[in-house]
Amino acid sequence: MHSGQRVPDEGETMSGGILIRGASMVLPNGIVVGDLRITDGVITEICPGGGLQPEDGEMFHDATGMHLLPGGIDPQVHFREPGQEFKEDLQSGSAAAASGGITSFLDMPNNNPAATTLESIQAKIDSASQKCITNYGFFIGATPDNLVELQRAVGEPGEGIAYPGICGIKIFMGSSTGDLLVHEKEHLSNIFSNTAGLIAVHAEDENRLKSRFEDHKHRSDIAAHAEWRDEITALNATQLAVEMAKETGHRLHVLHLTSGIEADYLAELSADEKMQITTETLPQHLTFNQDDVEERGVRLKMNPPIRYSQDRETLWKRLHDGTIVCIATDHAPHLLEDKAKGWPNAPSGMPGVETSLAVMLTHARDGRCTIEQVVAWMSTNVAQAYQMVGKGKLEVGMDGDVVVVDMNREIVVDDENSWTRVGWNPFHGRSLVGWSHLTVVDGIPVFARDASSGDMGRLLAEAGTVGSPLVMMPWN
Repeated sequence: MHSGQRVPDEGETMSGGILIRGASMVLPNGIVVGDLRITDGVITEICPGGGLQPEDGEMFHDATGMHLLPGGIDPQVHFREPGQEFKEDLQSGSAAAASGGITSFLDMPNNNPAATTLESIQAKIDSASQKCITNYGFFIGATPDNLVELQRAVGEPGEGIAYPGICGIKIFMGSSTGDLLVHEKEHLSNIFSNTAGLIAVHAEDENRLKSRFEDHKHRSDIAAHAEWRDEITALNATQLAVEMAKETGHRLHVLHLTSGIEADYLAELSADEKMQITTETLPQHLTFNQDDVEERGVRLKMNPPIRYSQDRETLWKRLHDGTIVCIATDHAPHLLEDKAKGWPNAPSGMPGVETSLAVMLTHARDGRCTIEQVVAWMSTNVAQAYQMVGKGKLEVGMDGDVVVVDMNREIVVDDENSWTRVGWNPFHGRSLVGWSHLTVVDGIPVFARDASSGDMGRLLAEAGTVGSPLVMMPWN
């Protein structure tokens, strides 16, 4: 640790105040070396050039030579609670997020039982308040017949509801992991026409999936996965969701974009339509291609699938031109013993929340993008897309959710250092920079990775002592 540094011991209760000095701060107008103060959980001073002095009782962190970013926001995770806590629960998932510099997450509803009622979402919020060390929000799952519950959670057209901890409606247009599925046009139209809020879609054409599986189910090679769930399967559903959003004026977010053809289609939307209809992609799809899938097998099996080199290049192009506005992980942990069942029996999904920021900052180091762009894609734009209050920027008055990252320290991803309960990572063996050196939520350090902790790092906060339900303004 740097001389004079003061971070809490594990389990020690601290107030929401800290002075971080000497960092390269990624501010909305660029990177500036200086100091930043958080008081009572809110950013109160930013001093380019430095000069802020520690106050009595205030924590102090010397971040000389490191970068200070707004905390990452992961808008798509599957923390498996309730029903599959042996894979992940809100406590282990939140810890994994903090280890990766992610200070807020949005969790999906395909649980057991599925989160399809206001009461089931409230139960998740209540559990998160006891288990998390980050901020949290939850999607309510759509079914063909739960319109009333969706309206209770997000409101009706023209009368949107801002329910702390509820971020929107999730629709699985194609079958994936779990039993949530809404793919008939009649049911989709009913939801789009009669709810407020944000609708996020897993866009795959269910009928095409069913018909094409017959031609692929006899195979055992992992290449069959991307061939079965092909780009047209994705494009069909994305086009349908976009057309419904246009017809109804509904706010739409297309989850985990994977194909170049979808990205090019969305690029043709008008400027106003791009404000209404947004999309994201994943570090996995920006990093891996068909060769990686062949090498690593079912560890890289996910829905929609990792595709081909040309898709990856188009995703990067559309990320740079603003068609794709943010990055998520689709963190979906499964046991390796289940993954070992091979194709097609291995479950789809992989962990990602603890390495996403480092993966993207390594891309920045390698010239694929800039650190400022990573901050936009993983913090600022996410907060804007979901109308989060107080999140996504290093700015006076914003919440004190920040991360200090080390762009000079390379660490090799090792399954043994995983914080996720399933104990493995798809980037195992890769050398990455930009790991969280200190993660701060509400002005309180919750995680540190330093000389005393080793590569895995250590938690600084007890479960349930830090973090709160995200507040998101309503969409009408």
